[in-house]
Amino acid sequence: MMKTVIKVTLAATMMFSSILIQGAVINTASAAASQSQPIMTDNLSKYGLKKDVELPVTVTAGGLSYTLEKIMIYDAKSKDTLALAKKYGYDLNNAKYFIWTKITVENKSGNLVQQNAKDLSDKWRLNFGGLVNGDASAAMPEVSFYKPNSKEALWDWSLKPGERITTYQGLRYSGNFNHFVIWLDNKSASATEYIVKEKD
Repeated sequence: MMKTVIKVTLAATMMFSSILIQGAVINTASAAASQSQPIMTDNLSKYGLKKDVELPVTVTAGGLSYTLEKIMIYDAKSKDTLALAKKYGYDLNNAKYFIWTKITVENKSGNLVQQNAKDLSDKWRLNFGGLVNGDASAAMPEVSFYKPNSKEALWDWSLKPGERITTYQGLRYSGNFNHFVIWLDNKSASATEYIVKEKD
């Protein structure tokens, strides 16, 4: 009788251990698979733009730091564009493309840096096709028009020394795709960074 109980207990223990091991193997495999898949930070190649540097990319001028974390280019009539336009109230203004970016902006200077009614000058520009009609223009999101420093859809913003914000910005573009450069201007200082160098 005792031997039977021992055999049954031993068999149950072995079966339970086998289940635990199989579960661990499956969980480990799932974790490895999820870790091996790269996070998509752009779709530039869809538009013939081959990156020379990988994102994120940081450009600094006059104490203002702009980091492009992610950029997705969509056809203006795509479901992605229409969903973002509906959610945030973007006016696409007959643009051919809608560009959705995730950015981090930081004020490393000793002065207030802002872009609003008090300072209308663009602090950064994303250029894809040269000096003429090559800049993407910021699209105004109605939902955050009266919400400075929006973390969902940026429009007006103001950063005191040492402040930073990570947010999203929508832009419109209708030109060609020849290259991709970030131009940053602040306090009479400027800097550029090519993500995709100009085609020959």
